[in-house]
Amino acid sequence: MIANLQPYPDYKESGLPWLGKIPRHWNSGPGFAAFREKQVKNTGMQEKTVLSLSYGRIVVKPPEKLHGLVPDSFETYQIVDPGDIIIRSTDLQNDWNSLRVGLVRNRGIITSAYLCFRTTGTLNPEYGYQLLLAFDLMKVFYGLGSGLRQNLDWGDFKRMLIFIPPPEEQAAMVRFLDYANGRLERAIRAKRKVIALLHEQKQAIIHRAVTRGLPRRSDSEGGPDPTVPLKPSGIPWLGDIPKHWETSRIKYLLREVDHRSTSGSEPLLSMRRNHGLVLFAEHFTRPPQAATLVGFKIVHPGQFVVNRMQAGNGVIFASTLTGLVSPDYAVFDPIGDANVEFLGELFRSRKVRAKFRAESKGLGTGSSGFLRLYNDRLGAIHVPLPPRDEQSAILRGLAKELSSVNTAVTRLEREIELLREYRTRLVADVVTGKLDVRPAASQLSAEPIEPEAAPEIDELSDDTEVEETANVTEQ
Repeated sequence: MIANLQPYPDYKESGLPWLGKIPRHWNSGPGFAAFREKQVKNTGMQEKTVLSLSYGRIVVKPPEKLHGLVPDSFETYQIVDPGDIIIRSTDLQNDWNSLRVGLVRNRGIITSAYLCFRTTGTLNPEYGYQLLLAFDLMKVFYGLGSGLRQNLDWGDFKRMLIFIPPPEEQAAMVRFLDYANGRLERAIRAKRKVIALLHEQKQAIIHRAVTRGLPRRSDSEGGPDPTVPLKPSGIPWLGDIPKHWETSRIKYLLREVDHRSTSGSEPLLSMRRNHGLVLFAEHFTRPPQAATLVGFKIVHPGQFVVNRMQAGNGVIFASTLTGLVSPDYAVFDPIGDANVEFLGELFRSRKVRAKFRAESKGLGTGSSGFLRLYNDRLGAIHVPLPPRDEQSAILRGLAKELSSVNTAVTRLEREIELLREYRTRLVADVVTGKLDVRPAASQLSAEPIEPEAAPEIDELSDDTEVEETANVTEQ
């Protein structure tokens, strides 16, 4: 059905060079002809349901996730209702990647830093949302205002040229996009489930390797044989380990160092899940949020960096670069007879991450709280340690065993990226009149669409940044 879409029979110039032509029978006008700004303060705490803009959706924020940097009183927030359109209008020039537009589906409150629009009778709220979403996806907002402005306001929208199709046509476009998005999101969700299973398989392989060794493929290949005699490790959460292995407290494997930059001239590094420490400038176009890098910690190749609030999620890596990380991160020199790469795999393995989470302390519980793994508790944890030559053999065996898993994950992530790119193009083409969906929409029956779920921390792909990178000091 999607593949058979055709253009409209007749077009006219839109007056916008970046857009070109629109269907001849569509009307157009300034933003104030179809939108109005809405500002309703939460005076007297009339509403307590807190909403947030996440992955382009307005979602209810669970109470257990309201710890940390939230206002003492939500009276400063604004009240929003189903059908309202929210636009994150701040930090425009520093963030080209986030989705800025969301449609409210639950009454509640949201930060007053966002713009809230309501459509007039000219536009269906769902179509008004899809229109602004298309402008967001097409990066139209980034051409509004003067060159040095960081924020948008109602003045930028009220004169912006918008398109006003006939009401029945707006309804047809909304119906069709619900249909198309539902199928695309189900396809994306299915691929993400496979990725999650592959990550589980990968974690199982790593856990087996760093606690029992790897099976031999031949006399000359593979890691140590896991059928060797075992002994109790003496660590309740770990269980048995090969008889010839030892255990060690982490404090005998890592020693904290604290070298600070006096100039802030060293390159800034960013900590990314499964990518480790990377150069911030090579992965992000926005400038660092910190006003100065003076006082940031200096890290050198071979040193371990720990995000103390995310150690339980595996955000602990040995650096291959020289640069700066957040002052709140912990930096360690490896000591003792241990392979740095082996230690990294060990620390990010499933059971060790669970132990890190169990030993983290602070406000809240689990991933919803602000928990830290303090150095004394990190250092007291026992971990298994094979002989040095066996550590290297395990790493070689892991590289072979994980190759096919990593290839499959990369392929699926690329397929998801292509589906999302296709969805972006489809929304833009439908809402701006490049494709006529009326015949297709007339054949559709209404059906509920389950939105794509936001990923949990353990489901994030290798390309997803975790928490905040090393450019921000944790509070």
